[in-house]
Amino acid sequence: MAKPSLIALNLAVLIILISFARISDCLKKPESSARKEDIPFIKCQVCQKLASELYSQVQKKKDAQISPKKITEFEVIEIVENVCNLKKEESDWILKIDIVEKGDQLELVDQDVEGHCNSKCKTIERACQEIVGFSDTDIAEYIYARKPQLDSLVNYLCKDLTKACSKRPPPVPKDRVPGEPFIPKPEKEAEMERMMRSMQGLPGAPGMKMYSREELMNMQNLGNENVDEDDDEDDDEEAQFRSNLGKAFKEKTKKKDDWKEKVMKHVTDTGKTLKTHANRVSHRLRKWWRSKTSVASKKKSTGNKAEL
Repeated sequence: MAKPSLIALNLAVLIILISFARISDCLKKPESSARKEDIPFIKCQVCQKLASELYSQVQKKKDAQISPKKITEFEVIEIVENVCNLKKEESDWILKIDIVEKGDQLELVDQDVEGHCNSKCKTIERACQEIVGFSDTDIAEYIYARKPQLDSLVNYLCKDLTKACSKRPPPVPKDRVPGEPFIPKPEKEAEMERMMRSMQGLPGAPGMKMYSREELMNMQNLGNENVDEDDDEDDDEEAQFRSNLGKAFKEKTKKKDDWKEKVMKHVTDTGKTLKTHANRVSHRLRKWWRSKTSVASKKKSTGNKAEL
């Protein structure tokens, strides 16, 4: 049987490791920020890709419906609201674009895989947000009511509504400092980030730390390290303790997998339902406010004409 002092020592080590993991999460390298000065050079291209992405995501949403293949206005609004937010799934398209200098212009180049988000990624997100601005409801209503083809949507969004493509972008300054190179992100890491992102709104999730595959494997293999033979009884007891701890961790993890998936699915479905209701109320309030302001504007105009 392991000595009490040895057990206490092992528990203390585990507590220290857990605390260190939390501290290291706070000391992460700060995220890159958007280069606002680059936005005028790429705004039109971002708008065109944004229109294409909106069209594609709406069509994909329709195809996902069983029957009839219709999409609600609230679902369209949700896509428009999230398509420029890197914290949302609808914005994953931004991670597959690189900004490259071509002569005196900047060009957006599509990549086959997602890349690590750096200042280029943040700049595209910022340009996208500036294009949509406060017109998210107008864009959603146009897509839902008109059901436009891609060309029509590009013209409406980039020329009629936002003027993002109304003029040719200016030449890039010769002293512009190039951005970071595009670094592909491993597929496993991308999947893990998507999973962690989907859990951000859950209770207790904001402080979750993301570990690499190697770190997780090391955690699960706790206790499986090769232990040199030693006649010392304390070393044998410590090795046995670590081995038992590793086995218990594995068994507990396996048993929890099923119920975790069930709970996550239930929470996710509930969250989507609540968000749909919130969007519906928000949309109705916007329409009500527009109707009120429109009536007030007409009355004012009529009053002015009467005075004349």
